[in-house]
Amino acid sequence: MLNCLFITSQGAYLSKEREAVLIHLDGEEKKKLPLSTFSGIVCFGRVNLSPPLMHHCTEKGISVTFLSIYGRFLARVQGPVSGNVLLRKEQYRRSDNEKHSLDLAKSFVLGKIKSSRAVIRRNRSDHHNKTNNEKLKNTQEQLKRSLGKAAKAKTLDSLRGTEGEVAKAYFEVFNHFITQQKEDFQFIKRSRRPPLDKVNALLSFLYTLLMHDVRSALEVVGLDPAVGYLHRDRPGRMGLALDMMEEFRAFLVDRLVLSLINRKQVYPDGFIIRKNGAVSMNDETRKVVINAYQERKQDQLKHPFLEEKIPIGMFPMAQAMLLSRHLRGDLDAYPPYFWS
Repeated sequence: MLNCLFITSQGAYLSKEREAVLIHLDGEEKKKLPLSTFSGIVCFGRVNLSPPLMHHCTEKGISVTFLSIYGRFLARVQGPVSGNVLLRKEQYRRSDNEKHSLDLAKSFVLGKIKSSRAVIRRNRSDHHNKTNNEKLKNTQEQLKRSLGKAAKAKTLDSLRGTEGEVAKAYFEVFNHFITQQKEDFQFIKRSRRPPLDKVNALLSFLYTLLMHDVRSALEVVGLDPAVGYLHRDRPGRMGLALDMMEEFRAFLVDRLVLSLINRKQVYPDGFIIRKNGAVSMNDETRKVVINAYQERKQDQLKHPFLEEKIPIGMFPMAQAMLLSRHLRGDLDAYPPYFWS
């Protein structure tokens, strides 16, 4: 599992020297790092790369992603698509088939619901004296019923309706999971573009990082991240990456956001409120969040299907490989990841 190089310093310039990347800031060389240790470079805001460095990255399979300073996706530079063209053709065929699309979409949604229930159950157990236990219990039971409803869905539209109900119920109790700094980190509802509070700013930023990792994993195994099953085709939307992200949102991102707040690793004064109400992180908070995300990816957990311990950062790759095996016919069904 290679690392990702995140560049957040505004005005930074990256260049290549042999097999290393040089990071310049204010005309001075700040760091020199070996490129062989990175699978990707992610640039936030005003960051520039030299043409030789970009050329080298495309040759070596190192993706270069450009995000706004707030974490909104702008562009991505990469080399030729890897993998077997027959695999991608099968991916496209199944995407055009309603039954095959429904079967795969169900897997993604079931993984999401199970992990969301687990987050609620863990928080009920860990903070039973600090939360509305009855409300959480009812929501946990509601999600249990949604599992059966999703499994029996006859159409993609009905499945999406169930997934939407689950997301609404889950985020309605999300504020109960915040047990520290509650006055400064109030969560009312999910707001995306733009995030309208500090919790949403954290969620949106980390979802962007997760999207980068899932998309990269899909591309490595040769799948097209744009052609999904639950999230249908739309120009500029990474449908399959969004599908697979559903398995990891609650388990990886949401729990990390709660940990950052409840352990007081982020503070209310580390955020910026714009005139339009949009909330973003300042540079220091952004670095804390990125470091926490990278450290979390190093933790090892037992994969429920593979039945062996692997770093959490490898889970998207494991799922991408399992999906490709299913599309090739080596697995009868795609086994979604779910946290328990």
